[in-house]
Amino acid sequence: MSILKMNKVEFTYENTGVQVLKPTSVEFEKGKFYAVVGKSGSGKSTFLGLLAGLDTPTAGEILVDKIDIAAMGYSYHRKHNIALVFQNYNLIDYLTPLENLKLVNAKADGEILERMGLEKGMAGRNIMHLSGGQQQRVAIGRALVSSAPIVLADEPTGNLDEETTEEIIQILKDVAHKDNKCVIVVTHSDKVAKAADVVYQLKEKTLVKK
Repeated sequence: MSILKMNKVEFTYENTGVQVLKPTSVEFEKGKFYAVVGKSGSGKSTFLGLLAGLDTPTAGEILVDKIDIAAMGYSYHRKHNIALVFQNYNLIDYLTPLENLKLVNAKADGEILERMGLEKGMAGRNIMHLSGGQQQRVAIGRALVSSAPIVLADEPTGNLDEETTEEIIQILKDVAHKDNKCVIVVTHSDKVAKAADVVYQLKEKTLVKK
């Protein structure tokens, strides 16, 4: 059963009149790891922004548990339904990894960071002292301590080396399969796409299943 559904969603930039997304209908389920691929400029970031409630569809509706996110309110949707993982991590750099997690869930502890592959001693370090791969682990851990059932990730391996990329892919798969979350990753990476349960391609302004 789907948790997230796009029903005939269209998007056109109001100021330029450029259409990015033609009427598109697709459903996403909990417990699955999805990859969305496409050429640069194909509208991947806009697509993710629509799912996150950061952009408003020109037409159509986006539903979570059969409720239109416009009706529930976009801010409510972002707070309760969505956890975002960014390419640039988007962490508070003057806080520690654990403090970053506690901003989302006050009950968060070091256990989740260990699961993400961070050693115990790193939980109390300043974020700025962590490598890119370590910071991305913290960012995914932050998404996991959230009660949100949907994780949206924008190029989460874009700045990482090959070995770290493989480790992050496995963590994202575990978040979907073991934590029963709906994980949707926008990516240029063939490795991420090959690891996904379902792959969609943004092609000719709509979403096509590969």
